[in-house]
Amino acid sequence: MNLIDGKKVAADIRNELKEKISKLKAEEKNVPGLVAIIVGDDPASHIYVSSKGKACEEIGMRTKTEKLPADITEDKLLELIKSYNENKDFHGILVQLPLPKHINEDKVIETISSKKDVDGFHPISVGNLVIGKDTFASCTPAGIQELLIRYKIETKGKHVVVVGRSNIVGKPITNIMLQKAEGANSIVTIVHSAAKDISYYTKQADILIAAIGKPEMIKADMVKDGVVVVDVGINRIDDPSKPKGYRIVGDVDFENVSKKASYITPVPGGVGPMTIAMLLSNTFKAYNLYGEK
Repeated sequence: MNLIDGKKVAADIRNELKEKISKLKAEEKNVPGLVAIIVGDDPASHIYVSSKGKACEEIGMRTKTEKLPADITEDKLLELIKSYNENKDFHGILVQLPLPKHINEDKVIETISSKKDVDGFHPISVGNLVIGKDTFASCTPAGIQELLIRYKIETKGKHVVVVGRSNIVGKPITNIMLQKAEGANSIVTIVHSAAKDISYYTKQADILIAAIGKPEMIKADMVKDGVVVVDVGINRIDDPSKPKGYRIVGDVDFENVSKKASYITPVPGGVGPMTIAMLLSNTFKAYNLYGEK
């Protein structure tokens, strides 16, 4: 069993970007910029946004966080987004989800310029992904593909089984893996809660991507020997033996499935660190494609 170290790969990506941005600064050129907009006081959202800001600072990327009250009107939020659509110093716009119930998330996502859609959620980005055009892929799925590429895991002609059909992970990784491209060109099955027997499909997987949000749901008897396992799940379960009274586990029973896997991602430390790394990468891409140098 080989452990897929997402922390190391994410650090490599950040260092590569840091070197590129250092060269831009040395040439006295504009540098990539990312603005994060957060509405309300959700502690988890603030932690996520703070970590994204720190990652930007570490690599020399311009960063700004707009902290807005939970009762802000939808119109005012949309006005702020439109102002950043026109702001030449910021090449990526991230609106932290979820939003308060009185704000339409779809409308917010669609208001972000597709040229600054570094989260990869805009319908134009999603459509381009489906038809195989170069675009901003949502960060977690893009990170999964990057791990497969950097670990030189063969994907061409391999059977990829995706467990879960969310718009954030399941659907986009399905579309990424079936494209005729490096780190893809796979035969893809997507399986979800409507399946009578999920294990019927997971046992067929050469590469299994678990993103269903159920702790340790994928057991050893649900996979074949030599499978590559990518565990996207982050679940908190009670554990009185831990100082905090809980521990974090994935959607895969790591202890037992790892004995059959050829490669597997740990939780934490696998896919998670890649999400922010790919957000930074998407922002640099937006700068290269549309920014003023």
